[in-house]
Amino acid sequence: MKLQGSIVALVTPFHEDGSVNFEKLGELLEFQIRNSTDGILVLGTTGESSTMTHEEDDAVMEYTLKTVNHRVPVIAGSGSNDTATMLMKSKKYADMGADAVLAITPYYNKANEEGMIRHFTTTADAISCPVILYNVPGRTGCSLSVSAVERLSKHPNIIGIKEASGNISYAMSISRYLSDDFVMFSGNDDMIVPILSIGGSGVISVFANTNPKECHDLVAKWMEGDHAGSLAIQQKYLDYIHALFCEVNPIPVKEAMNLMGMQVGGYRLPLYEMADKNREHLRDEMKKAGIL
Repeated sequence: MKLQGSIVALVTPFHEDGSVNFEKLGELLEFQIRNSTDGILVLGTTGESSTMTHEEDDAVMEYTLKTVNHRVPVIAGSGSNDTATMLMKSKKYADMGADAVLAITPYYNKANEEGMIRHFTTTADAISCPVILYNVPGRTGCSLSVSAVERLSKHPNIIGIKEASGNISYAMSISRYLSDDFVMFSGNDDMIVPILSIGGSGVISVFANTNPKECHDLVAKWMEGDHAGSLAIQQKYLDYIHALFCEVNPIPVKEAMNLMGMQVGGYRLPLYEMADKNREHLRDEMKKAGIL
């Protein structure tokens, strides 16, 4: 399977008591599909899966797959710093019908080079759907080395990488290993065009939660050869995208969605409401971008 385009890293909506709001989740899924999203990632960082139980994860995955019903690919965030847990979750989601799993580097305990590689190949060897690597050292405290990416890119069941280091030099180095069988997604919404320009296939996006059509168009225009049109969209929303990360994700994007009337609820501790000055900054940038 080759994925490309704008894949939304979907928030998980909560009720006031902190429980998952499945009715709202259904509305968000339909909003994304109606507005041309190319794929949906659930249970990622933006989905706050780190504060959800395995039972909640399973319920969200089952509901998403049933609701989407093969209209677009569904990717499951199955990562853990414990390889055995990642394997267990990945097997479960593959059996449910996920089109791919997103597997993160082992945060906190990190790993040496061989351990890092085996962290991913243990899962890729054992499951029936493909694996996308997730490199986000700002979250995990560790990074996939260029040599590790080279080795992992040759695995028949590892089809790509979400590259969220923010380091274009690193991205350029691993771009040498891209092929029809191994693709790269930008994991940073402010770097979609730069990643596309070195051979990237799209973005796994926070921005797409509020602007799925615009994010889809940004990638589609590039793929169609309209590089100027793609860059214009990136530049138009750049300040708003920066505002979406003025506090730790997904605090600002959930605030933005609530300002738009989408009523996705709050957060689970240790995430908490935005500082007032940051909320006003976000609101101002949404107005400047024509979102409010």
